Amino acid sequence: MAGLSETAAHADVLVNATPGAVSVELLHSIGAPALAGTLLIDVGVGLSDDFTELSHPNSSLGEQIQEAFPLTPVVKTLCTMDSTVMTAPDGLVGPSTVFLSGDDAEAKRTTGRLLTDLGWPSSSQLDIGGITTSRGQEHFALLFMGIANGLGSHTFNISVVTRPST
Repeated sequence: MAGLSETAAHADVLVNATPGAVSVELLHSIGAPALAGTLLIDVGVGLSDDFTELSHPNSSLGEQIQEAFPLTPVVKTLCTMDSTVMTAPDGLVGPSTVFLSGDDAEAKRTTGRLLTDLGWPSSSQLDIGGITTSRGQEHFALLFMGIANGLGSHTFNISVVTRPST
């Protein structure tokens, strides 16, 4: 059976869906050489044990991963929704938005194609900029929990609504 380092070294794409407070440490155990050149899609968010505070309040997990592994293109996405919505966006009443943050344009294009395969049409995908914009995605976690409490459900997402073009 292959270990994490060997598996990562042979992968084209890796997904970090580990608890955000331990993600960087876990990735270090895999090793930078195994991760180098491999697209890492980060869906993690670091939260305190009681889910009331972010573990990266002045940064983001996405930024910290990118800084720790500069040869690994990191794209933050899918962290503004529950896991059931990540893989079944058509289960919602209407269209919603999935965000992409990252510094590598090709990595974001590949991530966009994978999101399309999951059911997220390109019209629902919003590239919000470099990896520093992953802060906004991760900080949404606190609002997400408030909305979930208000709705009594975690199965929802948000939609960016714009003015009509003139």
